[in-house]
Amino acid sequence: MKKKHIYILATGGTISAQGEEGKTLNYTNGIFKIDSILETVKGIDKIAKISKEQIFNISSTDMTVEKLYILAKRINELSKLDDIDGFVIVQGTDILEETAFFLNLVLKTDKPVVITGAMRPATANSADGPSNLYEAVVVAADKNAVGQGVLVVLADSIITARDIEKSDSFRLQAFEGKEFGYCGYVHDETVQFMYKSLKPHTVNSEFNVDDIKLLPKVGLLYFTLDLNPDILDYYVSNNYKGLVIAGSGSGSINKKWKNKLSEISAKSIHIVRSTIGRGSVEKENIDKECKTIPAYTLIPTKSRILLALALSKSDSHDYISDVFKKY
Repeated sequence: MKKKHIYILATGGTISAQGEEGKTLNYTNGIFKIDSILETVKGIDKIAKISKEQIFNISSTDMTVEKLYILAKRINELSKLDDIDGFVIVQGTDILEETAFFLNLVLKTDKPVVITGAMRPATANSADGPSNLYEAVVVAADKNAVGQGVLVVLADSIITARDIEKSDSFRLQAFEGKEFGYCGYVHDETVQFMYKSLKPHTVNSEFNVDDIKLLPKVGLLYFTLDLNPDILDYYVSNNYKGLVIAGSGSGSINKKWKNKLSEISAKSIHIVRSTIGRGSVEKENIDKECKTIPAYTLIPTKSRILLALALSKSDSHDYISDVFKKY
């Protein structure tokens, strides 16, 4: 059987980092480029034909929307080539969940797109980067990954871009799919998918990176005990078009915050309620009182991305509400 052609786009991250030999902390990202990283991945050439590109070499915390545009447009461009069967993106894990969700909504290909990275630098004992990269290529080359949108492969697990969340700051199994779990697993060359996401993505998404000139400014703020709601005035005075509030419990806030949000929403700033914890934020009376929009099961950072994309298409409150129900 002819090997699949997988195109790797490297952006840096811990997988490219160098630190004190054997140690896992105090390292520097962007030291090793994809050519050097691939040399440590045994047997990858037996899985697929590999092409590679060092599109960035940064820490994921230095990722920007402008860089995401470049990455997404490059994938869209390459996906039109018949001889490329799938993609692997190598990046840092700190904002991996945001990159994955953004790409899941704006890419226009049904070819597999798999994101991976590492929790330990390349110079650490038992560095996890080579194994994760190997498994990402295995998944990207698997026929059952076609049409599943953007997937994340780390620590033998496959997770959908919509549901992935970083839940640990240092353990190798640092990501999970919240209450929705993993959509599959990979073990050597064996890939097993357990379910597919029913939410719109990639070719079925109404968003396209090629149509986006500039994303509106959207803020994110956590509600906490006794935090003065006057801090919200910053977003009004700085021309933000949207705001995500990570409330307590099911997106709850106190009376002072409700009063302030009612005042802000009257000034045409769209406000989405998410939660600090887990679970779902459903439509409640507060949404009528304050003209807010529930985020349902989206975490705050992903709610911010979806709100910005929705605002790039329409300023209609009803449209944005429908988008959050749909995605």
